[in-house]
Amino acid sequence: MVMGLDKKMTKSNLTVTHVIHSGGFYGAERMLVDLCLATQHYVENTVVLISAPQELLARFEKHGIYCVPCNSIQDLVNLTKKQSTIINAHNFKAQIYAWLSARRNKLPLIFTQHGFTPRSIKQHIYMWTSIFLCKSSTVQNVVCVANSIAVLHQKFHIPKSKIEIIYNGLPKAAPIKLKNTQPTLGFIGRLSFEKGPDLFLDTVIPLLKENKNIQALILGDGPEYQQIENKIKQHGLAQRIKLLGYQENISDWLVQLSILVISSRTEGTPMVLLEAMQAGVPVVAFAVGGIPDVIAHNQQGLLAEALNTDELRQNILHILEDPKLSRLLANNAKQRQLSHYDLSHNAKNWHAVYLNTLERSK
Repeated sequence: MVMGLDKKMTKSNLTVTHVIHSGGFYGAERMLVDLCLATQHYVENTVVLISAPQELLARFEKHGIYCVPCNSIQDLVNLTKKQSTIINAHNFKAQIYAWLSARRNKLPLIFTQHGFTPRSIKQHIYMWTSIFLCKSSTVQNVVCVANSIAVLHQKFHIPKSKIEIIYNGLPKAAPIKLKNTQPTLGFIGRLSFEKGPDLFLDTVIPLLKENKNIQALILGDGPEYQQIENKIKQHGLAQRIKLLGYQENISDWLVQLSILVISSRTEGTPMVLLEAMQAGVPVVAFAVGGIPDVIAHNQQGLLAEALNTDELRQNILHILEDPKLSRLLANNAKQRQLSHYDLSHNAKNWHAVYLNTLERSK
């Protein structure tokens, strides 16, 4: 982390234009909203949404964040020329737009790397292009949300001096009282290959068939929705595995869970993991991406080898069968979230990165 930031921070002439290409309000978008709100007292934030649906702009505006639609590189060039001191790009297409705009307008540029999901040739090309651009002098800083992402960049010879690790964080929240009355397993995330909703079903269906008292909730939408719905129906579990689609208020659903199951194939630092920790909901997960950076096995949660649904299922059973273990993991996780993944602390690190970026660009 960049250190040495004065404790007292005041509003400055620092204007950051965040650029993101998105079709929905998922983890990176939620992180961006929180970041803008946490830094608003000393940074003028603008969010540029590339080819975004109107409802996504409305989500940002609902939080009081100034956002602008963008449909071409020239749009972004014109916008950043007028009002930016720094550009911060948050995913591949946004990074292409931002890199060209930063070069054109001679502006400092940050790449925020939320994680990669290269499961096709096209996505591998995206990943390599993003990493290649990080090597250029146009990109002053590369912020990674997980240590594993930083290691990947170092492996491909991105200078360590360019790389910062800033984990995602949460704003403080009012205490939540859990109200699950029967064992309830939850999946919360985009229904896409990298998030592993199919692996969630492979894990929990045998449990539900063996124990009629267990139920499951799946919150999210995405390209695998129909496939997931069909599999639930094929096993005759439509009444016990509730497919609820996209839900805006995650905290309203977390209180109903006995365990949050994270069955992702790849991850950065998932926001829903931090939200479960904050809420006191025990977590079982595959040890992928930034998850092992956040929780240690048998301390703040239970981790299984990637893709090993049998081990993940056994971890669920351990928690369901041992209330003392469940409470211990939840309490440890809540303390760790508060001490390591608090948004106010992260905001100071971000401000330091912005100042460092300006200094590097001189």
